[in-house]
Amino acid sequence: MSVRGVRGAIQVEADEPDSILSATKTLLLAMAELNPGLDPKELASILFTVTPDLGSAYPAEAARQLGWSDVALMCAQEIPVPGGMPRVVRALAHWNTDRPQASVQPAYLGAAHALRPDRAAQPPVAALQNDPGRAA
Repeated sequence: MSVRGVRGAIQVEADEPDSILSATKTLLLAMAELNPGLDPKELASILFTVTPDLGSAYPAEAARQLGWSDVALMCAQEIPVPGGMPRVVRALAHWNTDRPQASVQPAYLGAAHALRPDRAAQPPVAALQNDPGRAA
């Protein structure tokens, strides 16, 4: 079995705990929906980064609220590149799977689609139904 990287990003409305946690939950659910078979029990870890303008909550808390309690989680601050997109939560999940890396789908939601337009799939319907305002 190999470890594959599953990427994703979402822009947060404001530096407020509820906004960060809600957006992160939407992102994680979208990553799981875009990659059938992705189960938190098969994740080795998730690295979350936030842009320097976000600091009111840890995105990892959202994963815990979803019940992803056995996954190793870490949060860090993104490099403050001039002109970079503001208020972004990024995630890199390390998934133990037999799927080839080429079949792993990233989740770049809403405005974060601009970060990787070459790889960004359309937001999954089920994840957006949990928080419809997030992907607009």
